[in-house]
Amino acid sequence: MTQPPRTSGPYQAPSTVLITGATGGIGAALARGYAQSGRTLVLHGRDASRLASLSKECELRGARVRAVTFDLRDAVATIAALRSLSSEHVIDLVIANAGVSREIGAGLESENWEVAREVLAVNVDGTIATVAGVLPEMRRRGGGQIAIVSSLAAYCGLPVTPTYCASKAALKIYGEAMRGWLAPQGIAVNVVMPGFVRTPMNEGVAGARPFLMSPEQAAMRIRRGLERNRARIAFPRRLAWAMWLLSVLPAALSQRMVRAGGFDR
Repeated sequence: MTQPPRTSGPYQAPSTVLITGATGGIGAALARGYAQSGRTLVLHGRDASRLASLSKECELRGARVRAVTFDLRDAVATIAALRSLSSEHVIDLVIANAGVSREIGAGLESENWEVAREVLAVNVDGTIATVAGVLPEMRRRGGGQIAIVSSLAAYCGLPVTPTYCASKAALKIYGEAMRGWLAPQGIAVNVVMPGFVRTPMNEGVAGARPFLMSPEQAAMRIRRGLERNRARIAFPRRLAWAMWLLSVLPAALSQRMVRAGGFDR
């Protein structure tokens, strides 16, 4: 069952959902939310034991599960794996959710190249490779939906996570461009921009974490946004507006506001 972009008419639930980074907080919550009888889940993760546990849980909810563990840092292998999966399954919805973050650190040391390259390899290269892997088959059949998980950090660079913010800004622009290109071909692209979510990746974030929410709350908002084919699924709303405002204010003012808000340490 294919799933064309929806501008009107009833929502068609996807029969096959692919989620990368499914062993993370948001990814696992999404997997549980989509797990139901008659649906196939293709779940990707780096932690084989956690992936096996999540797969079992989703199967108990009635879903058919295919667990995969390819390395997103290897773009060539990722594209090959996803093209193979696309030939075996009619993937209606792809959620490119996998991501990593690194901070400057309490001692304010600079990000070294190796750390920065790992963040970019997973967040940017891995996401674009994911799209490259599934897109040919979606274009061939003229339908599908791709959710690209960016962040509210894409609106304004936070001093504690420079490369992470840059990677999420790249994904925001990439997703918006792809949406405009692919919509006439029957493929929906949605950019997901969460705020602070209570996940292992965010637990070590220094400084303020306003409007912190659970992975389940985030997953529910993402699913609702995808059902409505929102171009940007940005939440929570008040933080989204605040981050957008920082992006349009003069840089000197926005940087003072970032420091005042506690996002510089």
